[in-house]
Amino acid sequence: MSVVLDTAGVPSGDRAAYWREAVSRTFVPLDVTLDEDAPAPARITSHRLGAVQVSLVQAGPQRVERSADLIARGGEDRLTLALHHRGTARLLQDGRRVELRPGVFAISDAGRPFVMELPGPFVLTAFHWPRSAVGLTEEDLRVLTATAFDTRDDTARLVAAYLECLSRSADTMEPQVASWLATTALDLLAVLAYERRGRPVPDASEVALATLARVKDHILRHLGDPDLTPERIAAAHHVSVRYLHKLFRLDGVTVARWIQRRRLDTCRRDLARSAEGRTTVAAVAGRWGFVSASHFSRAFRAAYGVSPREWRDRARTGPTPGSVPPGWGTGPGVTAGGQRSVCSSAT
Repeated sequence: MSVVLDTAGVPSGDRAAYWREAVSRTFVPLDVTLDEDAPAPARITSHRLGAVQVSLVQAGPQRVERSADLIARGGEDRLTLALHHRGTARLLQDGRRVELRPGVFAISDAGRPFVMELPGPFVLTAFHWPRSAVGLTEEDLRVLTATAFDTRDDTARLVAAYLECLSRSADTMEPQVASWLATTALDLLAVLAYERRGRPVPDASEVALATLARVKDHILRHLGDPDLTPERIAAAHHVSVRYLHKLFRLDGVTVARWIQRRRLDTCRRDLARSAEGRTTVAAVAGRWGFVSASHFSRAFRAAYGVSPREWRDRARTGPTPGSVPPGWGTGPGVTAGGQRSVCSSAT
């Protein structure tokens, strides 16, 4: 199903505010400044392919900034690849400046401040995913982010071509097929990182990675089940517990640790949202599979440096405080509508 956010029906004077909200809802909290006195209509069309969100963005000149304050509001675990079809852009992150145009793409890391300047009208496809889905180390990710990848290079050209065709077919694929193909796209990005670092590509088959993606999706859909054990997960996917643990070693993490990270991150967001309500810490913990309130409090403090109650109380007076470890998922929620054709022009 397509997700469409369009300013065409919005009064000209309200378009800037609407667009800022649309961009932040689609990706992560961002500060967007439009460089037009009378903003032209702009549009975002998004699809979900497994762990990857694919969004076609058509808009006028603007400046997009991700500041430290905005990072504290969420989305710090997300990565975005911008593949331009029309127009140019400049990405500034980590002291590096990347010039983007059709034929050159780059990845930005939402966990660190960046600025994207788009001086004229543009059309681009943005691929947005949690950093944990790629299974790379922080050093590998640093090689991928704020770096220009020119499609005159063989590997970059293969990645760009695959991503472009994937985006054009996004609204016609069955969910399971979409998840498999998105996993392959993330594998190709990992190859880019290994190539840039001069490292050999690990021996991990596409079948194993696709199975891992399905297992993670199953876990997320049953996250509130306190009996979500490796044994039950393995049985649900007709694999052995030993093989299940082997799959998660591809990400450098245990099954139990991955589940706890997802649960803690979901609890963190629920606590921030419930700051003005009556929901108790124990109720939030129980909702997401923690059977012991004391264990939840210890795990939460170890992860975030504050107790769950302190986190919730601080959220009442401003943005949620504290630095969040990378790779702890989030996802935007938007409204539905619209569709695109298969493998037609991206414009």
